[in-house]
Amino acid sequence: MHFSIPETESRAADGANAAYVAYNIHVNGVLHCQVRYSQLLGLHEQLRKEYGANVVPAFPPKKIFTLTPVEVEQRREQLEKYMQAVRQDPLLGGSEIFNSFLRKAQQETQQIPTEEVQLEVLLSNGQTVKVNLLTSDQTEDLLEAVASKLDLPEDLIGYFHLFLVREAKDGAFSFIRKLQEFELPYVSVTSLRNPEYKILLRKSYWDSAFDDDVMEQRVGLNLLYAQTVADIERGWILANKEQHRQLKSLQEKVSKKEFIRLAQTLKYYGYLKFDPCVTDFPEKGCHVIVGAGNSELNFQVKLPNDQIKEGSFKVTRMRCWRVTSSVPVHNGTSGPAGSKSEVKLELAFEYLMSKDRLQWVAITSPQAIMLSICLQSMVDELMVKKSGGSIRKDSPDASRDSLTKVASKLSSVSLRAISHSSSATDIGANDFHGNYAFEGIGDEDL
Repeated sequence: MHFSIPETESRAADGANAAYVAYNIHVNGVLHCQVRYSQLLGLHEQLRKEYGANVVPAFPPKKIFTLTPVEVEQRREQLEKYMQAVRQDPLLGGSEIFNSFLRKAQQETQQIPTEEVQLEVLLSNGQTVKVNLLTSDQTEDLLEAVASKLDLPEDLIGYFHLFLVREAKDGAFSFIRKLQEFELPYVSVTSLRNPEYKILLRKSYWDSAFDDDVMEQRVGLNLLYAQTVADIERGWILANKEQHRQLKSLQEKVSKKEFIRLAQTLKYYGYLKFDPCVTDFPEKGCHVIVGAGNSELNFQVKLPNDQIKEGSFKVTRMRCWRVTSSVPVHNGTSGPAGSKSEVKLELAFEYLMSKDRLQWVAITSPQAIMLSICLQSMVDELMVKKSGGSIRKDSPDASRDSLTKVASKLSSVSLRAISHSSSATDIGANDFHGNYAFEGIGDEDL
């Protein structure tokens, strides 16, 4: 998750003439909530009380006198770094104190009262599931309500997740992000005020070996089958004429398991495809279609001579990655007067091209944050498997707990190393995602 506080607003206090500064907290480039300094200080004190002063990052100190504009900007920068540091800490960022604070602030900012509502959740085959929930219900509550409506066993809930997507006129989906534990799904989707934004249920894992667990049960099998059919129809999974014939035959026989088994052998099975974007690899300005899956990012690059070149970047060879945002500059300004400039997002990762040779590769895309989320979840899954964990919801060593134990040991080491990056861009360690699944590979392995 990319936390930022890009701006502040001066507001008059209720029933008084005194003004206060409101901080706009953005998550993944979208306004999540608006809070005051005193509210963030209250969060900090709660975290210190629960986890100790030596664990919680330093908080910007109080000032006796009214802040000057320069001091307001300095405090904004300090609070942004504080929020980023808390979120990236496996213990603090996953705590109920932090997440409940953000959920409450989101609901208050959007001024949506707690009441019962109905929300539609899309399935991969275009069908919808209507569930009743409270506007204050969190992501896990909605996921469990959908699972209950579908009769999906509780131990399989961990294999699925809810995604915020944008539906195009042709029915295709652009994936925006996974819904997080610190947000209220109803508030998140309704606050966008655009019917194109919807919530979609999709499997949340990458390793097809987990398909066996899902296919053990009828509802899990049906969900996986529907997703596989949809991915083939939209061209995300590639099949030749003979394979299409075999798939059609299995569909007619309603042989769902056999259909999935055949699909598992096809190219890009289980991949998430992204909208066309731009990369600087192998040279600047190349148009590319990126796919995430099988512990890699797959590039289909259109070169300046119109040739198509395909290649893959393994997650285990990415030392680190970062997401950055910028506003296009027009004649020395941030944009024409009265216009709202569009923020440009970029994902860049440092990749081990050969022994002792690291190179930065950048992708400029509105879906850069979703790409980062995919990288992180692939790393998480690799680490859970290495530690012998499980993604079953009722597992005693569930993935979240196993991952926290592993990440808490390794992430600080990765981040210290990253702060000395050879990248030409001067960005602090908090802007990086350290890859604790990074593996050094020699030339003999390439």
